[in-house]
Amino acid sequence: MKEIIAELIDSALKTLIENGTLPADVEPKIMVENTRDKSHGDYASNIALTLAKPARCNPRQLAEKLVDALPASDNLKRTEIAGPGFINFFISGASTSSLLKNILEQKNNYGRNNNGEGKKVQVEFVSANPTGPLHIGHGRGAAVGDCLCRIMEANGWDVTREFYYNDAGQQINNLALSVQARCKNLTPDDPSWPEDGYRGDYIIDLANSYMAGDTVVSEDQSFTGAKDADDLESIRHFAVAYLRREQDLDLKAFAVDFDVYFLESSLYAEGKVEAAVQTLIENNFTYEGGGALWLRTTDFGDDKDRVMRKKDGGYTYFVPDVAYHLDKWQRGFDTVINEQGADHHSTITRVRAGLQALKADIPQGWPDYVLHQMVTVMRGGEEVKISKRAGSYVTLRDLIDEVGRDATRYFLAARKSDSHLTFDIDLARSQSADNPVYYIQYAHARVCSIFRKLSEGNLEWNEAEGIAALDKLELESEKNLVINLGKYPEVVKNAANAREPHQIANYLKDLAAEFHTYYNSEKTLVEDADVRNARLTLAVAVRHVLANGLDLLGVSAPEQM
Repeated sequence: MKEIIAELIDSALKTLIENGTLPADVEPKIMVENTRDKSHGDYASNIALTLAKPARCNPRQLAEKLVDALPASDNLKRTEIAGPGFINFFISGASTSSLLKNILEQKNNYGRNNNGEGKKVQVEFVSANPTGPLHIGHGRGAAVGDCLCRIMEANGWDVTREFYYNDAGQQINNLALSVQARCKNLTPDDPSWPEDGYRGDYIIDLANSYMAGDTVVSEDQSFTGAKDADDLESIRHFAVAYLRREQDLDLKAFAVDFDVYFLESSLYAEGKVEAAVQTLIENNFTYEGGGALWLRTTDFGDDKDRVMRKKDGGYTYFVPDVAYHLDKWQRGFDTVINEQGADHHSTITRVRAGLQALKADIPQGWPDYVLHQMVTVMRGGEEVKISKRAGSYVTLRDLIDEVGRDATRYFLAARKSDSHLTFDIDLARSQSADNPVYYIQYAHARVCSIFRKLSEGNLEWNEAEGIAALDKLELESEKNLVINLGKYPEVVKNAANAREPHQIANYLKDLAAEFHTYYNSEKTLVEDADVRNARLTLAVAVRHVLANGLDLLGVSAPEQM
């Protein structure tokens, strides 16, 4: 509806330009907002206030001229001018009919658009080191990243989901040494246990599987255990494959899939890290100092220059990231979104600086980043910190097993990513209005229950008759529901533009609350056939929008609860 009103305003502005009221070079920014007080209409615009100066006209007088120039529309009941020049719009019953008919026609496509125009976007998320089970922080990244992919697809983007994992470096060495120690029947209490070794029970399972000669297969690799406790390289490969498979199983249980798995080791094997470093040197953005190679990141806004190659010859962690993102650019991704933990914040400036220093025509500020804050898990009012399997942290699988996939996904995606999240297990398990995911799903199930009762009462709903009777939706609560349903496409668009999946979650919670209030106060299956059909049509529209929004969050829409 906002778009319809904006088009009406745009037409009126063109008329005022033609008659000389507005200068020909004016560039209006039309804003249409929902009103807080419904006595002031359903929507409002401040366009007259923003254009009063170029029009050399009093804002209220300009508003009057704009209203007079508005084309006739069945969607509007009337307009009013308020205060210094705000224009308030009251929608008509025809608008209600048009919107609900549109929802019923589009069904699961309602709210989707083609803003992305089929352009490629790569979303990198999770990207966990293959050193243990996915922890709850990875889970938040998985939920936010996957929801973001779904939302971008709903906005017409061609989305590629990518998982980058660090299968090289000291952490992998520590993993291999830990598994080797278990293969030799050592425990973490043994004096010879690796200093930075991993202690979770999963290391025992991993060692037993290796010594049994098992073959493990993950999405992107497979390896067979050599059953040799002294073959550290074989243990290393087996451990990575084993934990990749475990992470794959966790992600599948979480309804998360990837199109591409990218290995950090491939950047070294294919010479891409060395090539990137050489380019930076040739472009004169590096210098030697204290036995190390430095990158002049201060040339690109960093607070100090950064070491690229340490005294021992090893590269610092942001260097392969520069090579990796150059590879993304060369693969044709003009838009790249990295969903990562907030601890990656310090790398953003230096990675972007490195990319600019490559002089590869990469835009400034590329790629985009969505960073999520930490998650605190609570049960019984106390923080849960340890999982026996992981040894030192709560795993994603722990939460899925405790509260189910739907609640886990919703809770991890429903709060703004850069805000700290408290995951209350007791709340997530509860079947009450306090549990937002249960509350939203219950609204969908309630609509389905209405139609079961309809069938049990030997009554029928006819869509055409329902649409024809929509003028019977005369209650304020019904009108508010329709307005809320009309907001959904804009929410989907804004969530993609802002990279904020939680906007969908917040919208669904508000829509569910409004429907529950309506359901509890008004009977749907009334004697009057026209009123009944109209209310059933409204209920069907609510069901479609709830299901569409839940799908963008990767949450099911149950028909019974």
